[in-house]
Amino acid sequence: MDILLNNPFINLTEIFNPIAMQLFIVAMVALVIIGTVVDIIHKKNVQYFFNNAKKAKLSATKELGSGERIAVIAKTVVHDIATTSELGAGKRRVAHVLGMYGTIIFWISSAVLVFCYNSSTSGDSSTWSFLWHLGAIMTCLGGFWFWLFLRVDVSAEAHPWYRIIKADLFVLALLACSTFGLAWSFTQSFGLVGLSYLFLVLFIASNLILFGGVYWSKFAHMFYKPGAAIQKNLAEADGSRDNLPPPADAPEQFGLGIKREQPKHY
Repeated sequence: MDILLNNPFINLTEIFNPIAMQLFIVAMVALVIIGTVVDIIHKKNVQYFFNNAKKAKLSATKELGSGERIAVIAKTVVHDIATTSELGAGKRRVAHVLGMYGTIIFWISSAVLVFCYNSSTSGDSSTWSFLWHLGAIMTCLGGFWFWLFLRVDVSAEAHPWYRIIKADLFVLALLACSTFGLAWSFTQSFGLVGLSYLFLVLFIASNLILFGGVYWSKFAHMFYKPGAAIQKNLAEADGSRDNLPPPADAPEQFGLGIKREQPKHY
């Protein structure tokens, strides 16, 4: 248990100035912002959403008040985004929730440890250190579970788990950050200095790839998907339905149909 209370960033101050560590985190945030903005400009995703919302508003059957819009947005955040309900009940949802909350905890605790507990005189950092390790472990559990067993191209299309394409950059870099971060902390705790330096270099490199590769990975999708979910639910509430026809219940009378078996025909 004590190994999970180790704050690896304290010993890092023997190599790097605490200000340099803080500037590194600021630089990673800047890379995310720059990469997302470039992605928005190049792919025109935001422009598409705005144009689609304007077009759909013309076919709305109900004018939503401010209170109704807030209620729809709040419900979307709590139900659809916070619990990834779009994935339904099952393994994929559990894996995504583990990875999502593990990553959030890992990133927040990393920033807190670097900015607030970067020396031996900064106070007791055991709580945040535990959260840092817990977040990394959750990310690894959810991420490797998804990567090895639950990806569509692996579970449904019979591709090997080690097949890598450009779209996999985000999840692989994220897993590398968590894995090398844990390895760095554990080897540091056991006094394996050489290995700890190796894993530190790999940890830094994986962070550079993760945050510097926003434009080439699916990192920016984390920002697009919540917006798309909110727009979808607002469109259903005002009756515009994104210019799509209402769902038909008639097919249900013909039996289970594709629900007879687990979907494996993508």
